[in-house]
Amino acid sequence: MDGTYRPGVFGRSLAWATALYLVLPILIVIPVALTDQRYLSLPQDGISFRHFETVLTSPEWLGSIWQSFTIAVAATALSVTAGTLCAIGCWRISRRATELVRVLMLLPLIIPSIVYAIGLYRYFGPLELLDRFAGVVIAHGVTGIPYVVITVSTALATFDPRLEQAARGMGASLSQTLRWVILPRIAPGIFSGAIFAFIHSWDELVMVLFIASRDVFTLPRRIWDGINENLDPAMAAVAVLLIIFTLLLLMADRALRRRSEG
Repeated sequence: MDGTYRPGVFGRSLAWATALYLVLPILIVIPVALTDQRYLSLPQDGISFRHFETVLTSPEWLGSIWQSFTIAVAATALSVTAGTLCAIGCWRISRRATELVRVLMLLPLIIPSIVYAIGLYRYFGPLELLDRFAGVVIAHGVTGIPYVVITVSTALATFDPRLEQAARGMGASLSQTLRWVILPRIAPGIFSGAIFAFIHSWDELVMVLFIASRDVFTLPRRIWDGINENLDPAMAAVAVLLIIFTLLLLMADRALRRRSEG
């Protein structure tokens, strides 16, 4: 006996059942996207790629993809800037007050999205940000800050403060120390936060339903309307493309982490 805990048959079965439950919807949507029918169903007479062709040639789908991408990029830039500065500020000060700031920054993860969306709807109305590109960017950017705060704070936890002290002792200013000493060493955390903030904006639906209507029509919004109006298999094709894109981002994050650890 080496003292290592090994789960029994029930534990392993439960783990595999949970994993299958999580992966099964993804496995189902792939053959549905390849159906030869005009409605959501499994292939009947063979697989077909016509629904992927519909997505990649339709002005409506391409317009929504472009809107989602541009909003996600802008929101990610906002999240990374605010989240990184907040994490570094809390790390340098290290007081009880900073714990309150950190908790406030994590509120978008704690509060249900629909509650946050209702508040944004009432707040954005007088500011004329409803159904505006800037309004959606601000909403997604603010709610993406917690992801950056978490990943950057984790990276800062392993940062040696003596490096900062040495840089300041050699005459470097605060901005130079931040630019040449701190940021390069926490770059993997910043990049990870950026990926999660981008995915959050790319997939977000609830807030868009509240604060956008006609001028801003993101990809999740178009999928939602498609479910309500018709069950076009093109939605499954879009879902497959989203899965592939998300997996590529996660693989890039993993590769960067391995490179930084090596």
